[in-house]
Amino acid sequence: MSTPDKTGLAIILSLIALTLFDAMGLIIKHLSNGYSAAELSAWRNLFGLVPSIIALWSSRAWHAGGRRLKIRQWKLALMRGVIVTFAQLCFYMSLGLMAFATASTITYANALFMTALAIPILGERVGWVRWGAVLVGFVGVIMIMQPGSDGFSVYALLPLAAAAFYALVGVTARLFDDDVSSPLVNLYSSLTAVVGAFTIAFFWGGFTPIASAADMGWIIAMGGFGGTAVLFLVVSYRMTEQSNLAPFSYFGIPLAFVMGWLFFDEAPWSTLFPGAILIAAGGLLIVWRERKRG
Repeated sequence: MSTPDKTGLAIILSLIALTLFDAMGLIIKHLSNGYSAAELSAWRNLFGLVPSIIALWSSRAWHAGGRRLKIRQWKLALMRGVIVTFAQLCFYMSLGLMAFATASTITYANALFMTALAIPILGERVGWVRWGAVLVGFVGVIMIMQPGSDGFSVYALLPLAAAAFYALVGVTARLFDDDVSSPLVNLYSSLTAVVGAFTIAFFWGGFTPIASAADMGWIIAMGGFGGTAVLFLVVSYRMTEQSNLAPFSYFGIPLAFVMGWLFFDEAPWSTLFPGAILIAAGGLLIVWRERKRG
């Protein structure tokens, strides 16, 4: 059982990871005027490989298992990488087309999708409490998207699609054998995402020449922030139960709002609230139910 100190450190690491993810998103939005979402996804995955390799090398489970790189479910691992590629593409496109906080908040619907996807993929039974939580969360999503109103934008479907893809990645992670280390699974997905993102970028219209040394620095920082965030999440999930960390993930909603306001002068109060509160409430209700069942 994890000690309280380890749980506290895991929470701190997960909050740092959230901040790094938002910092990565800010860079993507900043660069989106000069580079396509496919290009940015390719660069993010390429430079994000370094933290992924560090995560694998620092994994005790991987060393204890003989440092093997081949896994029995390699096809599933590669498929998850393909899904990650499309999730990133949708999310990165939305960051260039929507307010930063709005796009980020909609992706928090992934917890709701994970509950729904757990039924056909994992064979879980979902009771009325969790279905009620899903309903509350999706009401929040609808309030933010505002379908049928003048404020509705079809671009809002992009972060929603990203949330569904990320949820599929999360659910399928539970299909791997218990003796396969999480960092190894993550490395498979990362390598596949690199290939997938570069392929999409090539057919999307190719790569735009890097305009300046500053842009190159931003691109490297983007990959480093994203990859390090994944590394911190992997470490934090190994230090305590995921249910202990899940409630703190919604700290990212107000953080994204503040960052969007500070860096892009965006303050979409009327769009986000109270929908964002309902999304968080639905997710937290699912977490609470999972902990009671556990």
